[in-house]
Amino acid sequence: MANTVEVKDLLEAGVHFGHMTRKWDPNMAPYIYMERNGIHIINLYKTAAKIEEANEALKKIAASGRKVLFVATKKQAKDIVAEKAKAANMPYITERWPGGMLTNFVTIRKAVKKMAAIDRMKKDGTFMTLSKKERLQVDRLRAKLEKNLGSISDMTRLPAALFVVDIKAEHIAVKEAHKLNIPVFAMVDTNSDPRQVNYVIPSNDDASKSIDKILSLVTGAIVEGHSERKSEKEEPQENKPEKEAAAPAAEATTATTEENK
Repeated sequence: MANTVEVKDLLEAGVHFGHMTRKWDPNMAPYIYMERNGIHIINLYKTAAKIEEANEALKKIAASGRKVLFVATKKQAKDIVAEKAKAANMPYITERWPGGMLTNFVTIRKAVKKMAAIDRMKKDGTFMTLSKKERLQVDRLRAKLEKNLGSISDMTRLPAALFVVDIKAEHIAVKEAHKLNIPVFAMVDTNSDPRQVNYVIPSNDDASKSIDKILSLVTGAIVEGHSERKSEKEEPQENKPEKEAAAPAAEATTATTEENK
């Protein structure tokens, strides 16, 4: 795997810093190494193992051509998530989570189509036939839709998985995923319940450096999955002439073997 998980790199990024001990969730105990100055320290060897496990699953999802929806609306995570998800060609939500984003996906798709309809109006000139007041209203609606749903405009069906930064902050998204049996991958800090997540990555979900490090690793695995998918699509065409040339030779060998029996 191109993105090898090094414990030293995780340490330098501050991935090991958990929350204050009084704020901990006891279910995170298996991932906690020790307590230092009233703060829980996460066991980075377990984090590294969990990242590799998550990466393997994410790589398979990407190789199958399905989507992973990244969710992070907290200030220190949103820009990083938008950048990394975009680079991996995956949808993301970094503004307010639209209620029913998953459980009422049909309505969300209607809103995305509305956005596309406005774009068509601007291209074909219909937009300019509206009054000044109507144009202003349409522009405001388009800006609002773009802000909330622009990053998922290409998502034509439900995602194969969710990747969440801070499951406490994004509890509505996690709950919706559970209802639809969509697996959840997440950065889980010491103050959260890991039982809500299918693929737990025990880590500091507050520091931008930590978030950047984890996101770089997981999106790297997704990019690998995309590359594998692309190679598999190209391979049959490249090997076709070789296989066709090899077929007569194989038939001749079989015929000679039968004659010599």
